[in-house]
Amino acid sequence: MSVLPEKFLLPERTLVGAGRVKELLAECARYGRRGLLVHGRSLAAHGVLPIILQNNPGGLIMAAWEHVGGEPTLDDLSALLAAARKHRADFIAGVGGGSVLDLAKACAGLFHAAQPPQAYHQGAAIETPGIVFAAAPTTAGTGSEATVNSVLTNNATRQKKSIRDDALLARLVILDAGLLAHCPQRTIAYAGMDAFTQAWEAFTSRHATWLSDCLGLQALSLIGANLEAFYRGASAAAEPLLLGSYLGGLSFCMARLGIVHGICHPLAVRYHVPHGYLCGVCLPHAVELNREVVGPKYAQVSQALGRDLLELIRHLLVALDMSSPFRGQALIEKDAIIQETVGAWSTKANPKTITAADVAWLLDRLFGG
Repeated sequence: MSVLPEKFLLPERTLVGAGRVKELLAECARYGRRGLLVHGRSLAAHGVLPIILQNNPGGLIMAAWEHVGGEPTLDDLSALLAAARKHRADFIAGVGGGSVLDLAKACAGLFHAAQPPQAYHQGAAIETPGIVFAAAPTTAGTGSEATVNSVLTNNATRQKKSIRDDALLARLVILDAGLLAHCPQRTIAYAGMDAFTQAWEAFTSRHATWLSDCLGLQALSLIGANLEAFYRGASAAAEPLLLGSYLGGLSFCMARLGIVHGICHPLAVRYHVPHGYLCGVCLPHAVELNREVVGPKYAQVSQALGRDLLELIRHLLVALDMSSPFRGQALIEKDAIIQETVGAWSTKANPKTITAADVAWLLDRLFGG
């Protein structure tokens, strides 16, 4: 195993601490005078949006754009790009969950792009660098603030995949645990299991390195120790959980993911189940599938967690009320799901080489109980 990844990208600045989101605009002032703040509905509903905008150091011309909710689509991105270009933005600041951050970073990265978003969703390289992206997550889960990919759905083709380019990397990240104060329990559960899955898949990826392992193991420890506590209302667990999510995002940006993320996208576009929910219910079966190949790392994680890994995952799924959404449902388009999963970018980084039979086994476990 290599010590370092071939490519090692980090946000330029990372600010950690309660209340630090108030510094967002002052920090962004170094990037230009015109900014667009991308946010979700809850930011305005809980009075956080005006607090951010009121902390304008002077001279910034700000506009705000609200994502109405749901997993982000290419149509959402097109609308956001139009708003950002009309405002002549110098930077895009995303304050929200994974959907908001994925839209904001894609908008920043594609701001000067010559082609429509669909071209980059299909793998075209971004020809011209975009504008600055700054991120402040309001959930502890996706790690989007740390990564160079934006997961979007093309409603016309039912394809859920990533626009992936170094141009999407955040220059500034603010980890303010106070932003998690109004996070609904369902969001805590789903985002937390997404973060745990990402850290595990990065840790066991065939592209893992010493550096990504250091980050991934620490992420697993922080998330494993704090997710249930934060779900049950322990506010002190918010910051370590947020840090764990961020470290997990950094680790999978270096090492990639695995079969869980490979199968989640084909399932999501057909069953419309939230991504983090899918990650959680798929994870124990994927761990079983890979266990023989990753035995030493399984033992290492169990030791760090102070509990057998599979035992903890199953406990969390019960504690977070995440029973399978597929029980009693018919499996549709099985062959297409298998084909898409085997060919997925994430699946190709899985520690065990995944066959069609492996995906069929995983689907049987999900749908057959």
